[in-house]
Amino acid sequence: MEVILREDIPRLGKAGDVLKVSSGYARNFLLPRKKAIEATESALKALAQEKVRQEKRLKKDREDAIKAKEKLDSLTLTIPQKVGDQDKLFGAVTSEDIVEALKREGFSVDRKKVLLDEPIKSLGIFTVPVKFLPDVEATIRVHITKEG
Repeated sequence: MEVILREDIPRLGKAGDVLKVSSGYARNFLLPRKKAIEATESALKALAQEKVRQEKRLKKDREDAIKAKEKLDSLTLTIPQKVGDQDKLFGAVTSEDIVEALKREGFSVDRKKVLLDEPIKSLGIFTVPVKFLPDVEATIRVHITKEG
């Protein structure tokens, strides 16, 4: 029996794959749990249309990510922080602080996309990668200065 997977199943396939499986496996496991649908002619046409829509969406997302990368590569953020003796920061600059500074500059970036290995705990200029897609990564410069 041919089925179309609706979700990723380990050792079987990914969502959207058309597979030939035993009819017992399909009837007793895949279909009742809504992990797959039967590969009828109409379902295959709907799958083809969905793949076209998904490719268009991915292409648009990629174009948007490249535009944002070009803008962010030339950006230097200045984040003032309170410092104590010997110019030690009272706290640390985290990815959340960088996202807030980006919002002030007019950029909307998810905190999880800012790849900060560990919080910044000293004054200076640091480079911080921002990963939009697996192959599109911007690098912003973050300048940590004394407040006031």
